[in-house]
Amino acid sequence: QVQLVESGGGWVQPGGSLRLSCAASGFTLDYYAIDWFRQAPGKEREGVSSISSGGGRTYYRDSVKGRFTVSRDNARNTVYLQMNNLKPEDTAVYYCARRPKADPPADWAADWGFDYWGRGTQVTVSS
Repeated sequence: QVQLVESGGGWVQPGGSLRLSCAASGFTLDYYAIDWFRQAPGKEREGVSSISSGGGRTYYRDSVKGRFTVSRDNARNTVYLQMNNLKPEDTAVYYCARRPKADPPADWAADWGFDYWGRGTQVTVSS
């Protein structure tokens, strides 16, 4: 049974950091690109980052570039999202999702072709 389980969310003050984890089970993580997306209350979901199956290619939405870093440890079946210098506008539920391919598409942020995703973890940034 394919499962993706996010963890690591919480409350943090502006400027703080969190590291999200996405634990995969029921499949071989090595073969799949993984995305992080988020959804804030009353807003459309938006792609945050994408990482290729081997980790060699990473992509970020403009608003998080230089602050967020995506990485993966296929041996541990886990993908990470390190979030630094968090801002109130980063507040959202964060989800990880599997793409049925090794490489993210060029238009990764607009391509919602995931086959599995987790239940999400809440990130709240406020003072």
